[in-house]
Amino acid sequence: MIPLEQAQAEVLESCRPAAAVEVATSEALGLVLAAEVRAPEPVPSFRNTAMDGYAVHSDDVAGASPQAPVRLRVVGTRPAGTAGMFSVGRGEALRIMTGALFPDGADAVAIVEETRTDGDHVEILAPALPGVHIRPAGDDIAQGQLLFEGGTVLGPGHLGVLSSVGASAVRAFRAPVVGVLSTGDELVEAGVDLQAGQIRDSNRRTLLSLAQRDGFGVVDLGIARDDEVVIERALVSGATVCDAILTSGGVSMGDFDYVKTVLDRIGKMSWMQVAIRPAKPFAFGTIGDTPVFGLPGNPVSSMVSYELLARPGLRRIAGHVDSDLRRRAIRGFVAGQGWRGARDGRTTYVRVVAEFAADGKLKVSSSGGQGSHQLYAMARANALAVTPPGLDIADGDPVDVLVLA
Repeated sequence: MIPLEQAQAEVLESCRPAAAVEVATSEALGLVLAAEVRAPEPVPSFRNTAMDGYAVHSDDVAGASPQAPVRLRVVGTRPAGTAGMFSVGRGEALRIMTGALFPDGADAVAIVEETRTDGDHVEILAPALPGVHIRPAGDDIAQGQLLFEGGTVLGPGHLGVLSSVGASAVRAFRAPVVGVLSTGDELVEAGVDLQAGQIRDSNRRTLLSLAQRDGFGVVDLGIARDDEVVIERALVSGATVCDAILTSGGVSMGDFDYVKTVLDRIGKMSWMQVAIRPAKPFAFGTIGDTPVFGLPGNPVSSMVSYELLARPGLRRIAGHVDSDLRRRAIRGFVAGQGWRGARDGRTTYVRVVAEFAADGKLKVSSSGGQGSHQLYAMARANALAVTPPGLDIADGDPVDVLVLA
């Protein structure tokens, strides 16, 4: 057996970022920036008011109060979004709305709640301090300011900032397209009556969904029957249209499997036994320049293998920085019945339900059966508890947790 870190290193060595492309900002959610972005213009681009009220001279209203209001002549109204020149003189006020261009001459805002209208005049009922409630040009973002470094994963807030500075497109790594292939005469789709010895194909749907969840494009390569010609045609075809391929099953040592035979012939593959439970068998290699991940056939093993081995490689193709390829472990505490660590030198990834307790600590409990075939318990789990070999875990013990959802 080899350590998980060794298998991950081999995967990451062969996975390289996809080509950087120009992407419309509206289509860039979840993508990774390929280059830094600087602001082409300031935000806001002009001095404006942060409150509804009146633009005034602060000296005019320094002594204003409800008992001794200051009466000013209103010289106009400026809603947000309107241009035109206004200059406010002494003894004057300009009615102004939030976000509107602030006029020359004035240096303060008398907020509407502290005013009283009287025909073409306004009475100011409180002092207005100079500069308060006035946003200078570039108050949020200065022109030329570094907004985001290359390697930034673009979320909704990032896209809002890019839109605010008029950046209609960015240079980003395109999301990889992942093909998923199932193989085996025993597999059937939903809607077909099961015959003796047949099983439903759940792995393909699961892996397609995992890839979609992680922001990758997907191609369903279907089910290939146990025929070398059919399997080779599916793999070669997939390698021409996909950035990576996921298969499940046929990667255990000593197994006779058509997938292994075909991949050894058309690709450059490593067949590994990784010191983890579940998901010990794992294959990785390339068909041409296309990475191929051979995941175990048991459904839980397939999912755990994806999380620990395939996902980091796919994220590298998507342009994620090294520190963001793997899920980070956080400290949790076992609530309820514990579990035993493996006695065969493997690290166990226990499927758990994780939630924050009232004391702020992350508490985890087993999600159910821990067999590699027990997909229902994996579906209930939202985290994996990392259990070193030979270590028994009891109620209240600390444990490293990889949060999946």
